[in-house]
Amino acid sequence: MKILMLCSTFPYPPTRGGTQNRTFNLLKYISPHHAVTLITQRPEDVTDADIEGLRQWVEELVVFPRPKEASGGILAKVRRLSQSLQQGTPSNVLYLYSAEIQKWVDEAVAAGKFDAITCEHSVNEVYVRPEWKQQLKTVINIHSSVYRTCKNQLETKTSENELRDRFYLPFLRRYEQRYCQKFSHIVVTTDEDQQQMQEFCPDSEVTIIPNGVELAEFTYRKADPGGHHLVFIGGMDYFVNIDAACFFSLEVLPILQQKYPDSTLTLVGSKPSPEVLALAQRPGIKVTGRVPSMAEYLHQATVFVAPLRTGFGMKIKTLEAMGSGAPVVGSDRGLEGLTVDTPNVPLRALRANRVEEYVEAIARLFEDASLREELSRNARIMVETEYTWEGAAHLYNQILSQPVRV
Repeated sequence: MKILMLCSTFPYPPTRGGTQNRTFNLLKYISPHHAVTLITQRPEDVTDADIEGLRQWVEELVVFPRPKEASGGILAKVRRLSQSLQQGTPSNVLYLYSAEIQKWVDEAVAAGKFDAITCEHSVNEVYVRPEWKQQLKTVINIHSSVYRTCKNQLETKTSENELRDRFYLPFLRRYEQRYCQKFSHIVVTTDEDQQQMQEFCPDSEVTIIPNGVELAEFTYRKADPGGHHLVFIGGMDYFVNIDAACFFSLEVLPILQQKYPDSTLTLVGSKPSPEVLALAQRPGIKVTGRVPSMAEYLHQATVFVAPLRTGFGMKIKTLEAMGSGAPVVGSDRGLEGLTVDTPNVPLRALRANRVEEYVEAIARLFEDASLREELSRNARIMVETEYTWEGAAHLYNQILSQPVRV
């Protein structure tokens, strides 16, 4: 098959973030079986070596410049908001939109160049026209629902701008419901997003394709390091991870340090925000910035924490921690989409949402080596059998290979 993959976020190297990770690894396992053309945009920090590294995985790589960051004062913001409301499309989607990409895609479809189009993450939906699903396969790969994410931020009081998000919420609902109608197949990562999309589009096919782990990179640990060392990994410029890092550092860790004075927390991830950098001034906290090997830090962790209070979709970093053998304590959001603590499965992680629950769960693991070993082994087996990128790409390939329903 000839497949056009649209991804405004440059998906290489995959360590750049969750969107890049999912896109690249699906591409990696699909490209040997199909002729894939990838259209993407190049931000300033992408090097020529990155472009050449990505080029080897596709039949054709088409790179357009990424728009400059929006600037201007209050009047510019009002203009962007007005444009967004008039077009029924969020401003972050319009900001990334490229008329040059649209022209390229329109001409390619008119020429019958491709059998299928995939949009990797919902911001790329803007390039797909509704009538195309009558002639070729159109797939939207929704990494997480924008409507549900905004709704959850309001419910958990983690919104960066509550007034704005309350105003935006009905708009996002209409937007997501409208754009999903354009596609012949909808792909999501979790059952919660599947339910949301089926509510929006009752007549559409919605399939769960979970995230995965590259097991050759995230090898299983050789030994339990013991001690009282906590690790949290994520892009530290993303507000979901900033909130999680600050919450855990300011509200949970000090209580743990009263009982375990040598407790430490390492915050691993690129581009740490000023709020995250400031946490390094507190006792026992280290902020690393970008590191060459996340697996190395996971192997050193007594416990991996996923203290997210918002943010939807399956968390790749949680899966990678499990694959590496680090015992996990996570919130409902940090463990979304994973069956880890129900009666019908072996115990694979401990769940916590409130401060006292984190303290209790982590203390249990600090003091019980056999429990750490149980979680470590069970989680690794789960990842090996259910959450590899090769398995996810196999499901994606099945969807792409299905005939178009007219």
